[in-house]
Amino acid sequence: MFAAILNCIAEVVAGSAAWLGRGLSCVCVQRRDSDVSNTFDLTLAQEECLQRIQRRIDVPYDSSIIEHQDALRALWNAAFPEEELHGLISEQWKEMGWQGKDPSTDFRGGGFISLENFLFFARNFPKSFQVLLRKQEGDRSVWEYPFAVAGVNITYMLIQMLDLEAVKPRNLVGATFLKFLAENGSAFDLLYCITFKLMDHQWLTMRASYMDFNAVMKETRRQLEKELLIEDIARLEDLPSYKLLSR
Repeated sequence: MFAAILNCIAEVVAGSAAWLGRGLSCVCVQRRDSDVSNTFDLTLAQEECLQRIQRRIDVPYDSSIIEHQDALRALWNAAFPEEELHGLISEQWKEMGWQGKDPSTDFRGGGFISLENFLFFARNFPKSFQVLLRKQEGDRSVWEYPFAVAGVNITYMLIQMLDLEAVKPRNLVGATFLKFLAENGSAFDLLYCITFKLMDHQWLTMRASYMDFNAVMKETRRQLEKELLIEDIARLEDLPSYKLLSR
């Protein structure tokens, strides 16, 4: 059954390009707002923030790097503080929703930043993190989305949606996000937490099962773009979906 669920998360709408091997890929259409990049200039602060997050995006997960190993152990300890991890390669990782016993193989689509996103979520919103990990809210489907795999998908979707790999964003949502990023260096990590909770909220609202994951991600992206473009939003904490998070 679990293999069937993973195969169903095969077409997550994230912006562009095929992504992630081992039965998990992303096939999507990238949208542009009439090449918005020609209509605005970045401030020096925004340019520096964009370059900083691009450096984070460019870091692949490397299981030979001690810092990366420590971060992965920290993630396990945050997720299952009552259960000792037997190794960085272990069948235990499947409890968190990784595809196999070695989670490093699932990070290729999101890189090290996706692990950083997980850790930020677990440390800053531990209650919401645990609720999503353990699927504690709502009338849930028999075939649920795998928590960890969904999390990596969300990182990738946000990178594409905000056009963060471009010299400067070519869409209005990305340009707007840079304003938040210039004010809060952790804005991307915070938006990740909001998005994960919003995605789960949409999952429950739509009474979704694994076959609906693509549709849920589409709706999550649509709602997030809509909220980011609300005129009187001055910070991410003002987004309507931020209220879904609890610490």
